[in-house]
Amino acid sequence: MISLRGLTRRFGDLVAVDHLSLDIAEGEIFGLVGPDGAGKTTTLRMIAGLVDPTEGEAVVAGFNAKTQTVQVRDRIGYMAQRFGLYGDLTVKENMRFYSDLFGMSAADRDALSPKLLDMTRMAPFVDRPAAKLSGGMKQKLALMCTLLHKPQVLLLDEPTNGVDPVSRRDFWVILHQLVADGLTLLLSTAYMDEAERCNRVGLMHQGRLLQCDTPQALRQSLASDCYAVETAHPRVERERLSKLPQVLSARPAGSALHVFLKPGTQPETVWNTSEQPVERIVPSLEDIFVATVERG
Repeated sequence: MISLRGLTRRFGDLVAVDHLSLDIAEGEIFGLVGPDGAGKTTTLRMIAGLVDPTEGEAVVAGFNAKTQTVQVRDRIGYMAQRFGLYGDLTVKENMRFYSDLFGMSAADRDALSPKLLDMTRMAPFVDRPAAKLSGGMKQKLALMCTLLHKPQVLLLDEPTNGVDPVSRRDFWVILHQLVADGLTLLLSTAYMDEAERCNRVGLMHQGRLLQCDTPQALRQSLASDCYAVETAHPRVERERLSKLPQVLSARPAGSALHVFLKPGTQPETVWNTSEQPVERIVPSLEDIFVATVERG
């Protein structure tokens, strides 16, 4: 459904996206994960046809996002980090306004709107101005407006940023319902727990795709080299470990340190395991991302 080949975007000397290539299947939930400035938003904007690539191409549902922009926009729903809701309009009025922008007939709008309101549990708030909605409700309203023209592909740019945990959970329930109905979902996020909900994850850093696989496969990729270390002096131990050539990464994780060793390193060469509790663990996605970045 989405195919990227050598997708690159430069802003002067800054390379925001660096030769990104990947394929996203129909009905898949794909997550682009990375810190601010990784190139996630620029990637989504190029796929949506809002920014032209410097090199490479993005193809959505068989149409080139640069040369066939109208066809692509007819098939996608794009929800930016700050969606353009109108605060002085009610929920119902915002939905009517966006349905007019999409050129929907009144009959199609009236048939679809109740379904969206029911799915998002927003029906009791149809007459409330958007400015008086909670953060989670605003995101639900933005999602409904994005879905009005029945897109095949949904692009979400950090859709739950700043939303409370309960609303985030509800939002993801809705997304899984949409994917079950055949929608393809590409989202960017800085939340590793959200990345766990994706079918596949791409780890981005400084415009480059570092790794791409299922969350389980990514966690297993470095499982044999990750250890949890209990220590009474975590700061001192972390400083000591960071100076060792066989240590790739050492970072706090609750009361322990999660430490990645270079492949083939014996833990006995790093710790006296008879005196210090050391346990081999399956790392979290956050562990994987940090270690991948530090490995270069």
